[in-house]
Amino acid sequence: MIDRRRLLLSSVAAAGAAAAGSALALPRAVPQSEGGAKVTALLERMMAEFLAESPEFMTTLGLDTGPAAAVRSRLDDRSQAFLDRAHGVYRGYSAELATIDRTALSGMDAVNYDTTKFMLDSAAVSDRFDYGAQAVVGGAAPYVVSQLTGAYMGVPQFLDTQHQIRNADDAGTYLDRLQAFAGVLDVETDRVRSDFAKGVVPPDFILRRTGEQFTAALGVSPAESGMTESLVRRAREANVPGNWAARAEAIVRDAVYPAMQRQAEVIAAALPGATSDAGCWRLPDGEAYYRYGVLSYTTTDMDGDEIHRIGQEQVAELSARADEILKAQGLTQGSIGERIASVGQRPDQLYPNTDAGKAQLIADLNAQMAAMQTRLPEAFGVLPRATVEIRRVPVAIEAGAPGGSYQMPSLDGSRPGVYYINLRDTAEWPRFTLPTLTYHEASPGHHFQICIALETDGIPTLRKMPLFSGYTEGWGLYAEQLADEMGVYADDPWGQLGYLQSFMFRAARLVADSGLHHKRWSREQAVRYMVETLGDAETTMTTEIERYCVWPGQACSYKLGHTVWDRVRERAKTTMGDRFDIRGFHDTGLAAGAIPLQVLERVIDDWAAGRA
Repeated sequence: MIDRRRLLLSSVAAAGAAAAGSALALPRAVPQSEGGAKVTALLERMMAEFLAESPEFMTTLGLDTGPAAAVRSRLDDRSQAFLDRAHGVYRGYSAELATIDRTALSGMDAVNYDTTKFMLDSAAVSDRFDYGAQAVVGGAAPYVVSQLTGAYMGVPQFLDTQHQIRNADDAGTYLDRLQAFAGVLDVETDRVRSDFAKGVVPPDFILRRTGEQFTAALGVSPAESGMTESLVRRAREANVPGNWAARAEAIVRDAVYPAMQRQAEVIAAALPGATSDAGCWRLPDGEAYYRYGVLSYTTTDMDGDEIHRIGQEQVAELSARADEILKAQGLTQGSIGERIASVGQRPDQLYPNTDAGKAQLIADLNAQMAAMQTRLPEAFGVLPRATVEIRRVPVAIEAGAPGGSYQMPSLDGSRPGVYYINLRDTAEWPRFTLPTLTYHEASPGHHFQICIALETDGIPTLRKMPLFSGYTEGWGLYAEQLADEMGVYADDPWGQLGYLQSFMFRAARLVADSGLHHKRWSREQAVRYMVETLGDAETTMTTEIERYCVWPGQACSYKLGHTVWDRVRERAKTTMGDRFDIRGFHDTGLAAGAIPLQVLERVIDDWAAGRA
């Protein structure tokens, strides 16, 4: 999955756009019409204004240098007042877009218009709800703080992985941001109290999981906290002299930990009155909130019944394919999930749950990634220049973090893309499951797709970002299918079983997510369904289900997105016949930049028709 929350927390107000413009030379697409030029200008202004109001985004993209270096001392504004102002700005963007004649646009101008309209219409839907993270551009998150949302976990990771330490100024601005972190926590705590008063309280099991993470974080001495250790370690590596340990420790002890404790106490105080109802249906206007969640993540407007049906049908089809492989390997007894689980328990499939075993696992992932790199020209005409690294999810947040995720590189190339894998327990990663994960997160998956967009000329800068989960996660799953079609599992039936299990997992997510939020399943019912269908450990599936509870609709973006990528490819093959070129299909779909799925379909249909 993509680490999108940091990039897409909110929109921006117009103030300060000049500062962003001085840090970034925004590319200009060649307009085909006056209206097209206006759409491009609007998108570029939206990006510049977003950057001007998001110091963290500036740092993430590597643009916090030169005249914009002052932002390195600040964190993003997470206040309700800021979010309200951002929604007002987006209403202004919508009014501006409405003055442009869509019927006069074609080609990339039309793509830009349709993508912008979807973003603005989705923002208008988000504005109807006065609770949650209220991401203006991005996905639904009904709880400001949970095991997966909130500054308490996001800011320390941001400081460690994004804020570079190269000199004393960098170390000093790290301390400034660490000091600001306490204020950010208190702002979010105020929003949590406000939401709780409206009845927007996470389920009791989410509150407990979140409380456990607070306890774990606060249980580490300030001197040994990751916030202190990160600065000390990286200053030492960069040969930056100074007593950074004592200064960071004092801020963590006197400012950050007290603010974190205040937030933890608000979370704990809500637990006695919380229910175990898992879905967002129980929230104010909860049924509509789920439709918004599906729209924001998948860029489709499917209802819960349709999602549930599609998931059940695809689980049945994929299970039949997995059954054939299992029988061919002599595994005929028990359910498909039980037999897949038995493969994952074989000694030859398990890495030791030790530091050495985890190091070997990452080494094997690097080898898989390198082998795929040599094969990519078979399927792509354009390859990304940016590199990707494989890293372990930080131990401090691994308990509630997803299994795998991707973090995009900086625009200036100073920081590579990163594929994170959660190694809290190597038993969760049998060897046969790892190749398809690598193809999803790295190449030809997320790293490949996002870097092609970043490196392609003519795409408005905002559309270079991973804006739409349906497009991006759909591509990640399509990349897994492509690897199979390239023959990587020709002599590896267990690896192909891992690929099919991955697809079964994503199809089962459709059933579980719609079950929780539309059909009012309990957490236990959803966990039981996933365990029985997939054969995974109950602890693993519990973490997964709890993720769906706080990001309604997000889990649907993978398989629904993949279905569109696969469908539009087959339609192009039918249209083009012998003239179909797989490299042209991939290059066209990726060079369009971030787009909603319905826009992707139009882009590929137009490409196929033009070459038929």
